[in-house]
Amino acid sequence: QVQLVESGGGLVQPGGSLRLSCASSGSIHSFNAVGWYRQAPGKERELVAHIITGVRDRTNYADSVKGRCTISLDYAKNTVNLQMNSLTPGDTAVYYCHADQLYIGQKYDFWGQGTQVTVFS
Repeated sequence: QVQLVESGGGLVQPGGSLRLSCASSGSIHSFNAVGWYRQAPGKERELVAHIITGVRDRTNYADSVKGRCTISLDYAKNTVNLQMNSLTPGDTAVYYCHADQLYIGQKYDFWGQGTQVTVFS
C-alpha cells in the first residue's frame, strides 16, 4: 500500500508563495501519474496539476493556476513538489497529493491526507 504524506501548507497573504511537497513511500517510477488536487469548502475536488510519468514526464495544469504554479518530481527522493506563486484567496483549499498505478488492466488511486492552504488579507 502506497502512502503519500503532504507538507508545506499554511497561511499566506495574497501575492505570496508556498511550496508543497509530497513524499511517497513507493517509487515514483511505479506511478502512471502523480500530482495535486484541491478542494475548497462547498466545492468539488479539482485537479491543480499532475505529471504523466514516463519518458517525457508530461505535465498538465488547471487553467486557474497556469503561469503561477510549477509541479516537479524528485525521483531520487520520491517526492512531488508544487511551487505556487502569486497566490490569491481563490487558492484557499485543502491540497491533496494523488498518485495512480496501472496494474493488469486495473487503476489504483492513492491519496494523501491533505494539507491546508489559506490565503488571507
